[in-house]
Amino acid sequence: MLYEEKIIETIPVGPLGLIPLKSCTDLGNKVNDYLVGWRKERESEHKSTIAFSGYQRDTYLIGASTPRFGTGEAKGTLQESVRGDDLYFMVDVCNYSLTYSLCGMTNHMSPDDHFQDLKRVIAASAGKARRINVIMPFLYESRQHKRSSRESLDCALALQELVNMGVENIITFDAHDPRVQNAIPLKGFETVQPIYQFIKHLLKNEKELEIDSDHMMVISPDEGGMGRAVYFANVLGLDMGMFYKRRDYTQIVNGRNPIVAHEFLGSSVEGKDVIIVDDMISSGESMLDVAKELKRRKARKVFVCATFGLFTNGLAKFDEYHENGFIDRILTTNLVYQTPDLLSRPYYIDVDMSKYIALIIDNLNHDASLSDLLNPTTRINRVVERYRAGDR
Repeated sequence: MLYEEKIIETIPVGPLGLIPLKSCTDLGNKVNDYLVGWRKERESEHKSTIAFSGYQRDTYLIGASTPRFGTGEAKGTLQESVRGDDLYFMVDVCNYSLTYSLCGMTNHMSPDDHFQDLKRVIAASAGKARRINVIMPFLYESRQHKRSSRESLDCALALQELVNMGVENIITFDAHDPRVQNAIPLKGFETVQPIYQFIKHLLKNEKELEIDSDHMMVISPDEGGMGRAVYFANVLGLDMGMFYKRRDYTQIVNGRNPIVAHEFLGSSVEGKDVIIVDDMISSGESMLDVAKELKRRKARKVFVCATFGLFTNGLAKFDEYHENGFIDRILTTNLVYQTPDLLSRPYYIDVDMSKYIALIIDNLNHDASLSDLLNPTTRINRVVERYRAGDR
């Protein structure tokens, strides 16, 4: 069934309001287009009642800005009333392309700046909204999720700050450690896996894959990503392998213990297409080492799937590895900022997540269950069956 044909079974929590911050403008516009289209087509005998007032609109976007003073201080402003609205704030804390002036100097915005701007715009709603929801694809400070000796617990503190400001639901994607939600046990927290979208885009771009355990394998680049890789392998009926990192704990380089070697656990990858699955590509050092090791073990093709493509050290190394045949394809989502250079690479596949976010927002606005959306097994099986049947 097409989503726009879905029967409305519950009234909305309130009129829908979508507030993408400047860091998330493009993604927010795409999400808005889906919502406008679905709601214009959707039929219900109750749409003319007062409970559905403002249900069908030309746009659900609400203008918001965070202007700055010369000192770098800022404020949050909204361009229209949000009284009684069900608001969805969207922010990309990794968008370093945005700048502001600080005493005449140009500063690039850091995750800290984006998080502060999110709080400013939430504060501008001044408690008038019916409900406040935050869609933060890359969870702020998610890599600082646990304490080792004398360290801060930044992610837990950030979640508590948002809840204390009145946020009811936080939607994130592929959280580094979902257990951080224990910091806000009485509020909604969902970490969404984009595995269906990865499979769909990979099969769309690669026409000669044989999806069985004799020809394909899923690889976790470290022990932390085992759960993700196990699910990926199970839904496709493939074997799984894992690398673990041997580190030098006697020294710290750039804030971490350097990796000495990657050791592999699993059956032979010789002649197989392998999919490396991870939550993010930061500098890419680990991913590149793993890809090189797999090729050394005579893997046929290497596909890299990562939810967040940060590429903090640039693309030169990835270009080199692609030219040398170590990496065939890289798939990352548009949940974080993508440079024009990245989008122009012939080996790169852009995985669009805007429709999925729109589905989540539409269901939440109707207070409907997200279970079917968060468990994509049926949709994955359907797309794989079509691929095997020759619908490529």
